[in-house]
Amino acid sequence: MRESEARPRGRPRSVEARTAILRATREILNEGGITAVTMEGIAARAGVGKPTIYRAWPNAHAVAMAAMMETKTKAPKVSHSRSAIADLKRQLRGVADVFASRMGRQVTSMIAAASAESELSKVFRNHFILARREEGRAILLRAIETKEVRRGIDVDLVLDMIYGPLFYRLLMAHAPLDGKFTDSVVEHAVKGLRAG
Repeated sequence: MRESEARPRGRPRSVEARTAILRATREILNEGGITAVTMEGIAARAGVGKPTIYRAWPNAHAVAMAAMMETKTKAPKVSHSRSAIADLKRQLRGVADVFASRMGRQVTSMIAAASAESELSKVFRNHFILARREEGRAILLRAIETKEVRRGIDVDLVLDMIYGPLFYRLLMAHAPLDGKFTDSVVEHAVKGLRAG
């Protein structure tokens, strides 16, 4: 008997259930934003029981974050061209593009409304912000090896100089967060770091 025939009817495998739950959550987010996301609504649209959702996520915000993390908040793959600085510009531009999207703005609203110590904030900080920063670290270290920037720099401080303006502009929304801005940030940050 085939595996698909042996599986009980009406009980999708966990992978299928997860896919249906996240798809339903994204649809609800797109239609009504974060305030429209409820466990009841997700369950009804995904065709699963609430216990199935609760086995993987503690609340509707956590499901919404998972849905967003698997789609729009996935950063583009880091390229490896001949210039590490050019790669850093592309990486930062990709992060800005994520936050300029509708889903990215919803993420920002969720994080701004959440406590810094909430599970939501911790998940986002660890799985998106810190992950992008570590990508930036790898690129910056490559820039040192290729002598695009000088040795002996404080890598953590430089990363703060590069990513700090992006998140400040994201939260303050006082000016556009686009490629022109992020390119300028990188150019200004590395100007004093050039190898002599």
